[in-house]
Amino acid sequence: MAQHQSNPPLRPGAVPAPIVLAGATGDLGFRIAQELLKRGASVRALVRVGNIKPEVTALQDLGADIVPVDFNSVTALTKACAGAACVVSALSGLREVIVGTQKRLLDAAVAAGVPRFIPSDYCIDYTKLPAGSNRNLDLRREFNQRLDQAPIHATSILNGMFTDLLTGQAPVVLFGLKRVLYYGDADQPLDFTTTANTAEFTAAAALDPTTPRYLRVAGEVASIRGLQKAATAATGTPFKLLRVGGLWVLGTMIKVTKTLMPTSDDVFPPWQGMQYLHNMFTGRPKLTPLDNARYPEIRWTPVREVLAARK
Repeated sequence: MAQHQSNPPLRPGAVPAPIVLAGATGDLGFRIAQELLKRGASVRALVRVGNIKPEVTALQDLGADIVPVDFNSVTALTKACAGAACVVSALSGLREVIVGTQKRLLDAAVAAGVPRFIPSDYCIDYTKLPAGSNRNLDLRREFNQRLDQAPIHATSILNGMFTDLLTGQAPVVLFGLKRVLYYGDADQPLDFTTTANTAEFTAAAALDPTTPRYLRVAGEVASIRGLQKAATAATGTPFKLLRVGGLWVLGTMIKVTKTLMPTSDDVFPPWQGMQYLHNMFTGRPKLTPLDNARYPEIRWTPVREVLAARK
């Protein structure tokens, strides 16, 4: 596989075209900004007017250019995108954000003549999943259909599940019970990448004008049995497997949970996480081929290290 330098040297005295970053005060977005700045990039972080999160000050201190902007105004966003080499979105939300706000950001990037756009995907391969199987990924598919019609070079970054979720948010590695919970096949390969590695790869891709439409990475490909071994090695305590049932059991649980839960604007209600696990356990969204070697400076963090660092 060809390897790429993520940050080619500039001509003496040359000023790099900025990378415009939306969603820079979120966890992933902040990490992307840090990685871009480490690589010597000029970062223009778009923040909502009135945003007083500590991350805004931190980004400014690190050298990012903070641009308060009205995300409802294509005109304002177009001005903010002027002269950029790439627009990177790390926005998080539901339809209003993933389809609505990102569409305005896309229109602004096109109007400003920005050559490249990286949407807020950072997930399993939704292109292989049936519509209706995952609400949040359906929104990403819908936006990317619009992105494919736009006159701009687009690159989606797919990284599987964030490995960090295994330390608590994803009900798979049950530390208290010393069990690894699953549905279906314990040998199904699953893709995991840390938030930090995803940010590193995204920063490298943002500075690489030769990226293809999709880039797929996995810090580690591990089955449920692999997670069992990793948890045992990380804690020094034997973990056992806990099979709840077939995938149909999880599917039924998703339907019941959605029915019983009141409608809310929560981006990640319990049933959404269950949908994500169901998708992964089917094997349909398995990432292939992997582009891990594209930027050889990145060291991929294995699952065991993440579990061992759990506090």
